[in-house]
Amino acid sequence: MKKIFFLIFLIFNISNISFADNTERNNQLDKLFAQLKNAKNLSSAQIVENKIWQIWSIHPSNDRRGYRLTELLDQGSLLIDRRELNKAYEIFSQIILVDPNWAEAWNKRALVLYLMNRYQSSLDDINKTLTLEPRHFGALSGQALNYIELKQYEKAIKSYQKAQKIYPVIDGAKKMIPQLQELINNQAV
Repeated sequence: MKKIFFLIFLIFNISNISFADNTERNNQLDKLFAQLKNAKNLSSAQIVENKIWQIWSIHPSNDRRGYRLTELLDQGSLLIDRRELNKAYEIFSQIILVDPNWAEAWNKRALVLYLMNRYQSSLDDINKTLTLEPRHFGALSGQALNYIELKQYEKAIKSYQKAQKIYPVIDGAKKMIPQLQELINNQAV
């Protein structure tokens, strides 16, 4: 009986620890997103942006599995840099199989799919990313890039506008929205 009580106590405390970690992580992200929204210029926003990317790039669990998944994400990112896209795709797919709830794994695989010119598949992974992390300005920008490749310029503008609501001084959206609007206007002529 004492063993059962001890096991229940242990399980309850372990789940509270991981919940506290995720709560702390989410609180940190909430603060950073508030700072990002209120940033007055691009340079101060980029400092906040980098902190957000650091959090997103670390698996949310503080156990051996989480550390290993973070290492795999880093390896996949290096493979992207080396343009070894098939290998990177395989690594991100493995991560997704192990933890389909990690938004950044979906986002990285979406990037690989975009670089492989598989735009609709990239959009599918971006949609999953945004389901898991609706504030993912990187995924929204990637979504816009996919729409541009598919010549769906109005959808691209909407994606950039959504990114701007989260990250008002985001550079890509400021530059691309007027260019896309001009493309639409020229097509209408």
